[in-house]
Amino acid sequence: MKKTNAIISALGIVAIATVLSLAFYFTNAKNNDDRFSVTGSGTVYAKADIANLTIGIKTEVKKTAAEATSENSENMNAVIAVIKELGVEEKDIKTTNYNLRPNYKWTEDRGQELIGYEVSQDVALKIRDLEKISEIIGKTTEKGANQVGNINFTIDDEFELMNQARELAIEKAKEKAQLIADQSGMKLGKIKGMHESSYQPTPAPYRNAKMDLAVEEAVGGVISPSIEAGTNEIRAEVTLIYEVK
Repeated sequence: MKKTNAIISALGIVAIATVLSLAFYFTNAKNNDDRFSVTGSGTVYAKADIANLTIGIKTEVKKTAAEATSENSENMNAVIAVIKELGVEEKDIKTTNYNLRPNYKWTEDRGQELIGYEVSQDVALKIRDLEKISEIIGKTTEKGANQVGNINFTIDDEFELMNQARELAIEKAKEKAQLIADQSGMKLGKIKGMHESSYQPTPAPYRNAKMDLAVEEAVGGVISPSIEAGTNEIRAEVTLIYEVK
C-alpha cells in the first residue's frame, strides 16, 4: 500500500512539474509574440590621423652568422635613428620581426651545402604626423631599408565617432520600425530592449601610393612615394526590441 502511495505521489509531482513547464513555455511564447525587433545601421566618415607602416631590412647572404647580424644591425640602427630624427617617438616604434637563418644550396655532387646566413628585421611604426610619411619612406630607404609595406590608416580616438554612428543607427531603426508598423497595421509600444552588434572598423588600406621606390642615380637619392590617407568608415549596428500592443 505504501509503495502504491509513493508511486501516486511521484506521478503527481511529475504532473505538476509538467504543467508548470508548459505554463512557463506558453508564457514566454506569448511574451515573444508581443515583441517586434528591427535593426538599423549608422555610418560616419572621418579623416585618418595615424598611419601604421612596416619598415624592414633583409640582409643578403653572408658567409658567417656574425657578419650577417652585424651588417643588418648596423643598417637597422641607422634606419631607427633617422625615424626618430623625423619626429616618430620611441613608444611608436616596435620591432615585430627578427630572423637569422642559414641559407643552403643543393647540387648533385655535394648534396645540400651551407653557403651562408641571412638576417631579416622589421619594425612597425605609428606615424602621427601624416605629412612625414613620404619623407620617412624616402629617408629610411636611403639608410638601407628594402622592405616597406603593410601601410594602413586609422583614427586614434574613435569613441566620439562611434557614438555618432550609434545615434544614427538608433534613429534609422526607429524610422524603420514605424514604417513597418504603419504598413502592417501593428501598434508599437515601448522599447523593451536594445542590442548593439560588435563592429571593428577596418583600417583604410594604402591607396594612390606608388610603392615602387625609384632610385634617382643622378642625385643619389630616392624619389619619395605620394601617400593619400583618405577617410575611414566608422559603422554601428543596433537592434531595437519593441513591445507590440
